[in-house]
Amino acid sequence: MTKIATLHNRWLKTPGYKQEFDVSQMEFELARHLIQARIQSGLSQEQLAAKMGTSQSTIARLESGSSMPSMRTLTKFAQATNSQLQILFKPLGRGKAHAA
Repeated sequence: MTKIATLHNRWLKTPGYKQEFDVSQMEFELARHLIQARIQSGLSQEQLAAKMGTSQSTIARLESGSSMPSMRTLTKFAQATNSQLQILFKPLGRGKAHAA
């Protein structure tokens, strides 16, 4: 039986797989941060939904990483959890950036 790690490494060489994998990793990372902010604020999904004017199922979908929320939704989420929303661009490490 082939290990999943072996298959994953093989699939990373397949066109399109790495790009889709990277996108899903970003979605799950965002979901992890959303869950962490909600828990740190001491809110249940139901309480957060009420503060945001939405449903508990919407909060569950946000925290599942199955979709990318809009900036408006992220802003509401930050306000409801008494958090500061920050967006950061990091260099990929492919050499030095060139000045324009």
